[in-house]
Amino acid sequence: MVESKKLVAVRPEPILEMQGISFGYKRQDLLYDVSVSVAPGEMIGLLGPNGSGKTTLLRLLSGVLQPRRGQILLQGRTLSQWGRRQAAQRIAVVPQELHMPFTYTVEQMVSLGRTPFTSSFFGSRKEHDSTIIQDAMQAAGVTSLSERIFNELSGGERQRVTVAMALAQQPSILLLDEPTAHLDIKYQIETLELVQQLNQDRKMTIIAAMHDLNLAARYFPRLILFQRGIVADASPAEVLEPGLLSRVYGVQVQIGILRGAEHLSVLPPAQAEEASKQSPHPAPAVHLIAGGGSGELMMRALADAHIPFSIGALNIGDSDHTLALRLAEDVITEQPYAPISEASMLKVRQRLQQVDVLLLCPTAIGPGNLLLMQEALRAAHNGLHIVLVTAPFNTTCVPGEELRAAGASIEQLLKSVAARDYTGGQGLHCFEQIVQAGAVIVDSVGVALEEVRKAAPSRAI
Repeated sequence: MVESKKLVAVRPEPILEMQGISFGYKRQDLLYDVSVSVAPGEMIGLLGPNGSGKTTLLRLLSGVLQPRRGQILLQGRTLSQWGRRQAAQRIAVVPQELHMPFTYTVEQMVSLGRTPFTSSFFGSRKEHDSTIIQDAMQAAGVTSLSERIFNELSGGERQRVTVAMALAQQPSILLLDEPTAHLDIKYQIETLELVQQLNQDRKMTIIAAMHDLNLAARYFPRLILFQRGIVADASPAEVLEPGLLSRVYGVQVQIGILRGAEHLSVLPPAQAEEASKQSPHPAPAVHLIAGGGSGELMMRALADAHIPFSIGALNIGDSDHTLALRLAEDVITEQPYAPISEASMLKVRQRLQQVDVLLLCPTAIGPGNLLLMQEALRAAHNGLHIVLVTAPFNTTCVPGEELRAAGASIEQLLKSVAARDYTGGQGLHCFEQIVQAGAVIVDSVGVALEEVRKAAPSRAI
């Protein structure tokens, strides 16, 4: 009897890995806990508003910057193990703009790409170097410009020459920093068509920071959305969701049909306000105060139950903030490591005047978020229905009559609060007053959902 063998698909080893990398200056993280695995031949677009960390990530991947935490692996070895010259033979960078202080010709510019393989700029070129340079110029479509002065070319022509210079390095990975910035429509399309061709014909791995969402959707099968950390990493259909983009970019985004294809557009403030009034999305029925991962289970449960909610204030980089951008109707955002600002507190106060329920998740209490607890107390005195969730957080969600009645012990709640209070007792005192004002204490997601449904029956499904 012949024993059959089960065929198992073998995933290729990643060509590039980012393992929990963070980077910043002093205490300000520009990138926080980024982990990405890149397979050979992938074409990835990096999205996010200015200052979200796209360019910083490219500089880390090229070895120009060193991560504060975590590590970057190139073919299984850290960049430092490769060394600058060896890494440059495998990773090439195309910057946004390149201006030369010298009157180099196009061919001289492209020949600079051979620097990682030679001892000087022009002095040690061999015959095979010249062949590679000619091949790079031909691939980028700039052979006819070889004798032209680089600085005298148009923006689109200079971009193609810069790509040719990168190709002369014969890299397996090409990093591009907003390659279509400052180009007219014709050269934007030409540049991305060239990059796509390199990916398809040479199996080159492409990672590009993009500012045009529609071009990113058209050319990149995988998109990673940033806001100091990864908010979404998936296909264009999943990442380019209007609600998610609106929260990350801070502007109203809508999808329309243009010449038979979906097209993203940004609404001016006046139109955005009108669209918001006509939006079928219900206003949030619930507001969450969370942080440090304490709100993850509750957010997922509310989203699964189709109960709209808002959350905040949360610092960029907080794990709850990253998830909230995907699940919440509204996220009140604060800068990394910063205390809650007066402007954010005003937004929280206004939100608490609009919702039916406030859910207080078991987050740590420190000087940075003590104001949120004090605002919750104010809302309790104003009659808002408040649900306090104790720790440890019971993940069991039992529907219907099997739900236990709300009413975990006050002692259990205050004990858990005291263990995570870093304000010298101010946070604990605030919670005691919230309990005295009539807050409901629960210790499971299911009971919390039931409380939400009772308090907001018209807005909770």
